[in-house]
This record gives sequence, C-alpha cells and structure tokens, in this order.
Amino acid sequence: MATALRGRPAHAPGNTFFSYTPNGRKLVTAGTNGAIRIFEHGSDGEPDIIDVTSDNHTAVVATNEHFIIGCEDGEVCKYNLSTKRQDDMLTRCIGAIHDLALSPDGKWVAVASEELEVKVINVDDMTNIMSLREHTAPIKQLSFDLSGTTLTASCADGMIYAYSLSSEQPQLIRRVDGLINVLNTDSGAATRATWHPDGRAFVVPTEAKDLQVVSRSDWTRQKVFSGHKSDISALAWSPNGALLVTADLDKNLILWDVKSQKVLKTYDDVKNRILDMQFHPKDNVLSYTNTNGELFIREDFVPDEHRRLLRSDTQPAPLNNDPLAEISGNARKPATNGFSHKRTAQDDYLDDLLGPDNMSEDGDGFIEDDDGAGYAEEPNLFGKRLAHPSNGPQAKRHAAYSTWEPQLHDSFQPGSTPWKGNRRYLCLNLTGFVWTVNQETHHTVTVEFYDRQEHRDFHFTDPYRYDKACLNENGALFACPSSSQHPAIVYYRPHETWTTRVDWRTELPEGEEVTSLSLSNSCVVATTTGGYVRIYSLFGLPLKVYRQKSTPAVTCASWRDYVMTVGNGPVGGDGTTRLLYTIENVKRDEICQSEDILALPEGTELRSVLFSDKGDPCIYDSDGVLLVCQHWRTPGQARWVPLLDTRTLERLAGGKKEESYWPVAVADDRFHCIILKGGEQYPYFPRPLLSDFAFKVPVSATPDDEDESVAHQKNLEEQYVRFATQRSLLQDLVENTHATSTQKTDLAAMEGEVDKALLQLLAAECREGEERGMKALEIATLMRDRSGNMLTAASKIAQRFQHDRLSEKITELAERRMVGLVDDDDEDI
Repeated sequence: MATALRGRPAHAPGNTFFSYTPNGRKLVTAGTNGAIRIFEHGSDGEPDIIDVTSDNHTAVVATNEHFIIGCEDGEVCKYNLSTKRQDDMLTRCIGAIHDLALSPDGKWVAVASEELEVKVINVDDMTNIMSLREHTAPIKQLSFDLSGTTLTASCADGMIYAYSLSSEQPQLIRRVDGLINVLNTDSGAATRATWHPDGRAFVVPTEAKDLQVVSRSDWTRQKVFSGHKSDISALAWSPNGALLVTADLDKNLILWDVKSQKVLKTYDDVKNRILDMQFHPKDNVLSYTNTNGELFIREDFVPDEHRRLLRSDTQPAPLNNDPLAEISGNARKPATNGFSHKRTAQDDYLDDLLGPDNMSEDGDGFIEDDDGAGYAEEPNLFGKRLAHPSNGPQAKRHAAYSTWEPQLHDSFQPGSTPWKGNRRYLCLNLTGFVWTVNQETHHTVTVEFYDRQEHRDFHFTDPYRYDKACLNENGALFACPSSSQHPAIVYYRPHETWTTRVDWRTELPEGEEVTSLSLSNSCVVATTTGGYVRIYSLFGLPLKVYRQKSTPAVTCASWRDYVMTVGNGPVGGDGTTRLLYTIENVKRDEICQSEDILALPEGTELRSVLFSDKGDPCIYDSDGVLLVCQHWRTPGQARWVPLLDTRTLERLAGGKKEESYWPVAVADDRFHCIILKGGEQYPYFPRPLLSDFAFKVPVSATPDDEDESVAHQKNLEEQYVRFATQRSLLQDLVENTHATSTQKTDLAAMEGEVDKALLQLLAAECREGEERGMKALEIATLMRDRSGNMLTAASKIAQRFQHDRLSEKITELAERRMVGLVDDDDEDI
C-alpha cells in the first residue's frame, strides 16, 4: 500500500517546529513568521491561526490545554488552546531559545538558551523556577524521562548532562561523555537523548553517525542502530517503543525494528532536511517539519507487513542481556484466573516464521502432526511449543482445549502506584507521601510531610526493596517481598516517642508474602498470601492471627481499633468474583460486619479502600464513584451510599476536559484526590498537587436545558439526601462511641441542616400550587426538630402561599408531636 504523503505549507520558508497535544487531537506548528497554526488531527480543513507579537520561533511544546513557544529574542510564552490568547510570558532569556522540553505531566517546561543556565519553570506558577548550572557550555537540546524526574541536557561541549529533579534542589547525577558531537547550538545535527517509552533507556545520535542506546540503570552503552551515512537530524520512537524512525542531513528517512535493530524500510521521497519529527500518539501517522516551512503528515506510515509491531503493547528498550526482551516485554504474565493472554508482536513474528501453511485452518495455532513425528506440542503463552512427557515418535495429535476459571480481583495497596521508569509512589495521603527509587542494587526511600513543622522529612537506603507502605501522624509502615536472603518483612518506624525511638521488624513465615498493609493510631494490619490477617500493636506485639474467610485477599484499611479487610468471594454470573468485606473492632474483639458483599456493579473494579476522618469506611471504584458505608457498626444493617460520582462534576460538563481522579482521602466532608489529565492513570512525578471536591449525591440527572426552578429544586433534593446521610453517620458515631461534646453539637447542627433543607423543599412545593399540598405535608413529616420551631415555620410558609388547608394539617402535626402522639416511625400523615 502506498504511503499517503500530505505536505502543507505551514510557515514562511525557514526552520519550522511542531508538537502534538498528548491526546493527539491537535498539532501546533511554529516557524519564522509571527503566526502559530493549530491543525486538527484527521481534518483536511484549514488550521486555526494565532497571530502573535513574536517571530522567528525556535521551539514549541503542547499540552491538551495550552502550548508554549520559544523565540529567537529569548521570550518563552504560554498560550491557551481554547481562547487562542496568550496567558503568560514564562521567562525572558538574554539570547535565543535553543530548545524546550515539557515534563510528561505538563507541569514543568525546561528552557535551553544562549545562557549557560537551564531554567525549569512551573507552567502554572512562573515564579517557581529550578536552575541547572553544572554544565560548562550552552545546551543545545533537552528531554525529560518518562517519570519527569530526570532531565537530560545535550551540551555544545559534547557531553550529555543528566539532572535529577525529584527534590527542590536539582542535582547533577551523571555526565555522559564520548557519544555526541561537539557542535554549535545552531547546527542541523541532532544531539537529543530521546527516552524510550518504557523509561529504562534513551537513544542518542553519535559521532559515528550511529544511534546508541544508553541504559539509565548504569549509564552503559547498549544496542546500536547503524545505517546512516550522515549526521542524524531528527528521530522519534513509536508510542509503544517497537519502532524507531530517524532522518539525516542527506534527507534519508529510515524505519527501524527496535528489537532487532534492523532497517524495515527506507523512504527516499524527502525533499528538505527534517528538523522535527513525531509519531501520532494513537494512529499510524508520522508527522515532521523541515527547513522550508512545511509540515508533512504521512498517514499509514508503517507498512501493512509491519503494522502488527505498532499495534502491540509497550515493548522493552533494546538492552543487552535483558530478561524482558527474552519474553517479549509486551507479553503479559499468565493470569492466575486462566484467561488467555493478549497477542504480542513476538506471537505474530513466530506466525510469520512458521508460515500460514504450517498453521491449522481452525486457528488453534498448532502444527499438523500427520506423520506422528511428535512436534505438535501445545504452544505456551509466548508462542513457543513445549515438549510433553507423552510426546514421542508415536505421539498422536490432540485438540487444543481450555478450562474455565473465575476471574479474581487482584490484590493492591491503597495509595500505591506501579513503577514509572525507576520510581513509584508507595503511599499518598493527607499526612504526606512515600516514594522509592530503584537503584538496581538497592532502593532509596523518601518520606515527605505536608506539615514540616510537625514532622521532618527523612530519606534512607533500602536494601530490602520495600514495595508497600503506610504513613500517618504516628509513624511509617513498610513491607517487602521475600528474597533469597530473607523472608517477607514488615517494618514499622515511629516518628517520635517519649522514650528513645525504637523501630521494629518482624519476619513472616517462609513462603508467605504481604498482599496489603494498613496503619492506624493503635494497630498494624497485614494480609498475606497464606490467607492470614496478622495484627500487631504499634510496638510490634502480635495481637491476632486468623485466616480470612474470603480469599485471595484484596486489600485492607484501618482506623483506630477498627479493621476492614476485603477478599474475593463467590463467583457472579459474569464469571468474576464478588468482593466480600469484614469490619471488626480489634480491641473489643467484636465483628461489626462479617463477609458482607461489597457494592460494586458488574464490570467495575475496586480502586481504593479508606476510612474517613470521622472513621467511616469508604470505597472508590473504577467508575469514579465514592461510597460510604452507612450503619456499619450494626451487624447486618450496613449499606453503601454514594457520596460523589466524579463523572457528574461540573468541570467535566460538555466533554471539554479529559481527566480522572486518584483517591487520596475523605476528610472535612470533601473528597481529596489528585487530578490526572488525559489518559494518565497514576500520579506523576515530581510531587503532584492535591485537589478536593465537595460531596454531591447523584440523586438525579441535570439536563442542560432545564429551567432554573427545576434545577433549584433538584439541588435542594440532593442537599436533603446528603445531609440526611451525614446526619445518620454522625448519629451512629455519637451513639456507639464515647462522643465528645463537639461531636454531639455537630449532630444537633446537622439535624438542623436537614430540617432547613426540608423547609426549603416545602417552600418550593408551595410555590408550585395547592395541588402539591400532599407532597408538602409529607416533607413536613420528615422534619426532626422536637421543639416545634421548624413545623411552625413550615405552617407560616404555607400561609404565605395561601395554602390554608396545608397550614392546618402542619399545625395539627406539630400539636400531636408535642403531646407524643407521633414518633419517627409513624406513617399516618
């Protein structure tokens, strides 16, 4: 199939640069003239044009909301993609801007210019600047790694400087010498260290006109791409890292297979030197700009015979002796529930190697063993055929079969994230956060607090490689998996004690691993692969060990003396297990809820379990719904009530924003979270900002075209349901604990809020007419005020709207309550 080449005159002849937005919907170009063009992906229409005051633009980067351009006069400006107007001038440098690099989360932009200093600027607060000064000459090109915590700067002196941005003071962590050319900053040859999508390595053009892969773990040289005869001018990885495309000063464009470092195709239709090049984030499209002011969008760039490589999952970086490469880095591990794996590029490669004649017609993927030679073994998950003890010269061909097994919910640690490059968060909450860095031979763990007047941050070398952590005002809790040197370990480190601070560790029995941890101000809880729940005091004294009824365990949470555990239960009609939870009071040895079903709809996964600041169990699911457990202290009475459905937030109205939310805490009657933009699934590095949203119970839909009175009434209905739920939770707390005077006062105040909401609802019904009188009376019966003041006010509201009969009924209800003839359970209106 011929490649569709689309050339567009974007700017006046001269150097032209561009950037895709992360979601791939827009492409922003900048060139020598004073106009910025914004192209819509997949559209043949004319681009939007923004006339700016500057010209001779030398770099552009973009997020989904804005773009940033650098100019020859030293200005770096941020523009809004929606309003098409300038938001800020982020900085002004003495000389021309050489390059811009945007962190993966879009929060920081690195600026290289004629100045020796590289500025890393917060795009939302331009006064928040980090400065990099360890290099001895101007920087030519910049790049962030996958986590956004490492910045590589290619210098005119022929060195690559790697800076760590994980702390407030950036640090130079490596100088890489002997790779790139000593070049002027205006040279057409590229020297950028371009990071592979799996975050473990980068590739950089060398003096020998090759492309050298460098491992970030030890900064050693790995695989090499050889084939160009002149200096490289631009390069780009495919989004999954399976392909690499490069261009040189002789106008050659080459597509590479990353795994084998072989040339897949050479394109000879390039007319001008390519300056900037990117794969589309999702589609089979390569775009590039050149020295003649043109933008080229090559659709169906990867040929059909190699397109399977582009469709595969993220591939491993081409490293020497890499175990991930042996099993095809995109191949998923065999699922314990028996579900089949997703086909990988290696599967397709083996199919091509064997040829269609060697595959069965029914697609089962086994070879015909017509001569009984015994080579028709079952393939494993990676497409290789394994010998079977019964296979031999007389072995008979047997049909492939599979057995059904239920789909289990994987265990997880609340607040923990997967590895992103060599970093991951172990814990995120309102106290602070814990993150770890993989240093190959060991890990380094950092604990940071939001209130640094109360607690001091600390950092330690971690030879045990802790993979789970909890943090609160009392201490930090860690757990590590077993290894050849030690079994699984639980480690607790208190912040302060009135005696000498004593850390403690405990080792689990051999073969047992920790699946989740929780920490309260009175106990430590660990669930394990052995099905046990192990509970310790804060001083390491074992309090309880028992086997969980619902296994395998999923997660746990704790608050004061209460512990909540979640595990896999019976199988539902969709083949997935139903999650069961248990809540107990460890101190009193009482079971509040035993193996009750966790309220999750079909196809929805549990994302987090946490206790609110008032001690109520909460869960957050993959649909973005926050639920609280009501009446959980009474056995058999618990139910899950939604407090917030994040899909209905006003900020998402109209579909203008694409974002999700990482749960952090439920406190002060608000949902605290981290906003994840675009397709992000996990919190980013450096430290993410916390956001919070008020509760809003999803009582009803709110159409955009409804009138104000209907919208107002729906808001009042939502307020009533929300206040009634909060009053119920607070009443359970007061009745079942040694409540403080403040808590009792809060309960009375919340009852007043419930009655106020009902009073406003009654007024809204009276406003609609006398025919709504029965509903208005029903609302009056829900009021809880025993003094009669609220019912008196309700009667006056009815009189104001001239509903005399309704006023009489409400007065009669008030009198009966005063003499005790009506109680809360009386249904006789």
